Amino acid sequence: MRKASRLFEIIQILRLSKKPVTAAAIAAQLEVTVRSIYRDIAALQAMRVPIEGGRGIGYILRPGFTLPPLMLSIEETEAIVLALALLERTGDMELKQAAKQVNRKIAAVVPPPLAGIFSANALHAWGTAAPVPETVDLAMLRRAIRDERKLALDYRDEHGRATERTIRPIALIYYSQTANIVAWCELRRAIRNFRTDRVEHCEPVDDFFRGEGERLRRLWVEGWTANAIEMPH
Repeated sequence: MRKASRLFEIIQILRLSKKPVTAAAIAAQLEVTVRSIYRDIAALQAMRVPIEGGRGIGYILRPGFTLPPLMLSIEETEAIVLALALLERTGDMELKQAAKQVNRKIAAVVPPPLAGIFSANALHAWGTAAPVPETVDLAMLRRAIRDERKLALDYRDEHGRATERTIRPIALIYYSQTANIVAWCELRRAIRNFRTDRVEHCEPVDDFFRGEGERLRRLWVEGWTANAIEMPH
């Protein structure tokens, strides 16, 4: 987790808690070291975020500190609820957990009439859910896209042919059957799609393509045709 995101998460944890929260509890929730939390809280206090407490007794956020309000209409709120429900069908466990956290955070800050939409359980996204991939971590794929980091793939096509690829991942498409990696393939020297259910092994390599991601996405979009967004073979 990037530091900026972690600072925001710490504020959210303290804001939603009704009692002091220890650094150890925050560290466990964010999956970082306690030492990192101590540094982050010191940084937040230096930015005049009113956090009180100390080691061993826990931390609280002084009442009255608020983040910028969310100005949402009922229709916008319903759109968020349905979008979060759709994440249940992706097979991406990290995104599914994030959706629950987003639901809880928004419900805590929007006015009561809108907050009820998040707990009413009135909007649903039915349909077949994609299975969780057994050989590739979707969270790792998304991080590689964000960090513009190359991946090494062991891939098997529909005919059973196995190849080893080094790819530059630029997008991830979620279908009901599987997720699709869109990437520049260094073997084929072109944009290719890779079904995650045909990936036998995937891991990041110590090589990056920083500054190229947006250009490759433009190249991908420019090459769209009626068949370009179908499932790959």
